[in-house]
Amino acid sequence: MANYFTCPIVSVACAISILCLALAESANSPFIVAHKRVSRTKVNSDLERLSVSVDIYNTGSEPAYDVALYDDNWAEEVFDTVIGNTSKTWEKLDAGSLVSHSFELESKVKTVYYGTPALITYRVPTKSKLQEAYSTPILPLRILSESAAENKFQIAKMLLAKYGSLISVVLIVAIFANIFTSPTKASAGKKKKH
Repeated sequence: MANYFTCPIVSVACAISILCLALAESANSPFIVAHKRVSRTKVNSDLERLSVSVDIYNTGSEPAYDVALYDDNWAEEVFDTVIGNTSKTWEKLDAGSLVSHSFELESKVKTVYYGTPALITYRVPTKSKLQEAYSTPILPLRILSESAAENKFQIAKMLLAKYGSLISVVLIVAIFANIFTSPTKASAGKKKKH
């Protein structure tokens, strides 16, 4: 009996047919894509507010049912929920449609926080098991840290305070040296006449 999977052409043909079947199966179902965004607002030196927004798209050809968003992995020792809930449900998400959910958190703890993607569960009528999707991850959040512009300004102030008088003396000497070594207009005019 011949082993059909040792022949590269047959193996490739089998892989392509399996891939086509899987694509045909997924073409008639919902496909969830979720994007998570976080924007930071510094309220004062001891308090920072985060606005979290999750957009959920159904890019498939069929509706998704019992769609639920869970974004409750925010550390309680770092964050307090101020406005809204970290979870939300929708009865139905039609094909090609979008839903969004937002909430706000506050933090009084200076830290670097590594967030996790939000979990989205949904039901497909042809499958008994709940389907899962995850949002895009967020970049590490530097809570209550100074921004890069503030850091550069602080460094410039420190350098100016430490080396300001030295820089002033060097600039004054350079200006006087330039004045004494550069020809004046009167002497430049005399050289042209001779």
